[in-house]
Amino acid sequence: MSPDERKQLLRSVTRRHAWFGYLANVAGTAVVFVSIGFLLAVFFDQAEADALGRENLPFVLLMVAVLGSLGAWTMRRQRRIALGWLAEDRDPSEHEHRLTLGLPMFTAVLTATGWAAGGLLSFALNLDHSLGAAAVIGAAVWMGGETTSALAFLMSERILRPVTAVALAAHQPQGSVAPGVRERLLAAWSLGTAAPMMSVLVVGIVGITKPGVDSEAVAAACVYLGGVALAIGLLMTVISAKAIADPLNSVRSAVERVAAGDLEARVAIDDASEVGLLQAGFNRMAEGLRERERIRDIFGRQVGHDVARAALRERPRLGGEEREIGAVFVDLTGSTSLALAMPPTEVVRLLNRFFRVVIEEVESEDGFVNKFEGDAALCVFGAPVAGEDPAGRALCAARRIADRLDREVPEVGYGIGVSAGKAVAGNVGSEHRFEYTVIGDPVNEAARLSELAKERDERVIASDAALGRAKSDEREEWEQGERTVLRGRLEATILASPRA
Repeated sequence: MSPDERKQLLRSVTRRHAWFGYLANVAGTAVVFVSIGFLLAVFFDQAEADALGRENLPFVLLMVAVLGSLGAWTMRRQRRIALGWLAEDRDPSEHEHRLTLGLPMFTAVLTATGWAAGGLLSFALNLDHSLGAAAVIGAAVWMGGETTSALAFLMSERILRPVTAVALAAHQPQGSVAPGVRERLLAAWSLGTAAPMMSVLVVGIVGITKPGVDSEAVAAACVYLGGVALAIGLLMTVISAKAIADPLNSVRSAVERVAAGDLEARVAIDDASEVGLLQAGFNRMAEGLRERERIRDIFGRQVGHDVARAALRERPRLGGEEREIGAVFVDLTGSTSLALAMPPTEVVRLLNRFFRVVIEEVESEDGFVNKFEGDAALCVFGAPVAGEDPAGRALCAARRIADRLDREVPEVGYGIGVSAGKAVAGNVGSEHRFEYTVIGDPVNEAARLSELAKERDERVIASDAALGRAKSDEREEWEQGERTVLRGRLEATILASPRA
């Protein structure tokens, strides 16, 4: 967030928070004053109720002005201290962080303190009239203050949510530092619905037990207080529900993005309660998935994606199984002279161009490069995932590799040997360090054929074992030649090369 955006956010939040504070307390005062009028009509006769109203009205206005001004000054001071880091475009200190996350609760406590002081003063002012009048007025102010304080907390928490998100992005506390879901719902019910409904119950009990009470006054008071309870209860329930539902909806949307494959999904942490811990937990989960995907990608690049998937799907174990495979051995010629004639970085760049061709063509035929051996590569078809016609795929890949190397990397020589047959494919090493490899005569024969190919014009030589196991379509692309005894072998091998 840029400095200008931070300052704009601070101005917007401060303005909305201040205006809501004024409106909430003025509306609460009006509701309480009207409620007192209905309550006095129930508990006292009309003349006495009118006298109490005239006596209390000037005091109420003065009290609202004095306590409201003091509360507004205190709130401005607290906001300035708590949000100074936002105005100065820096991360909050630990003290500022606590003050920022505690602003909604501070707003509620400050509001409750002002209303409690007003209730006590109202009680004391009316004691000279009667204890009953003082109790009725003091209780009405007290319950109105509770409701206004709860509303102040819920709305402040919502208004300050963008600032909370910036603070939590700078530092995430270890645990919940704000009232949780249960506390919010209980507060919304007890202060938004239960407190006004208690007034209805008290009026109803008085109407039943007090002789000579005006039934119309009791009915009017019950209707008014019930309407207030319904309206305020609904408002607080909606605010509480949105305070919980909005973060959960953001998490749900992010979960759907992850399920669709978007591992870059994140949610803004804008709640300091356990809901914020849920948001932070999702971000940690998404980061873990991204890291796992990076590891799997790197693992797949190192050992081949088929081997990686097999290892992740089931616990790897030492040993192997016999498979029908096709083997292609690709070896670069003159690598020693290249290393002497070129800088090391240029040699690596050349090798990468060379092996890129090999990898792309092998993978296009559903094979995988089992290992790189300096300037050579062993490519396997039919393992670890069994495939159709591994010999034919090996022969096809060898032809296409040669064709592309001649066109794209003409400055290097090479030899390609192709064989096929039974081999053992599996993990070799120890429990602590092993690698997937293929061991058997086809691999040895392919390596020997690549040595021979480097000395011949064809550059690509296959054995009759590979040709005999391939399907007819691929066999037609090759022609058999002479017999020769390969190094390290006793029997002669019939050679084959691609048709011109």
